[in-house]
Amino acid sequence: MAGLSTKTPRLIEIKLHQQSRFLEVSFEDGKTFRFSFEFLRVYSPSAEVRGHGPGQEILQTGKQKVKINHIDPVGSYAIQLNFSDGHNTGLYSWDLFYRYGLDQNDMWQHYLRRMDEAGASREPIAELPT
Repeated sequence: MAGLSTKTPRLIEIKLHQQSRFLEVSFEDGKTFRFSFEFLRVYSPSAEVRGHGPGQEILQTGKQKVKINHIDPVGSYAIQLNFSDGHNTGLYSWDLFYRYGLDQNDMWQHYLRRMDEAGASREPIAELPT
């Protein structure tokens, strides 16, 4: 990944709120965005979720209760989120966080529509007893 966009304000703080399942990111322009863990998981920037081109996105279901187990820094431009469902391949750059923050409401509504159209659930599938 190339360097950061010169148009994106500098990220100044990341807070992980485990109880409420939100990640909060603050930028030097005063904007602060709160992302649910579920939002970040279903919009992971990984090929596993996005596919390898437009129209190849894979709908992520059953992620309502996903957690972020830990965060790994990637240089000075991104972090890698390690989710409780084992997913950890997306790199969340500062540019991506800023863009997601600005578009979050529309993205979330689009996700809910796709889930409804697919007849899918945000609830995790209950595991069968062994």
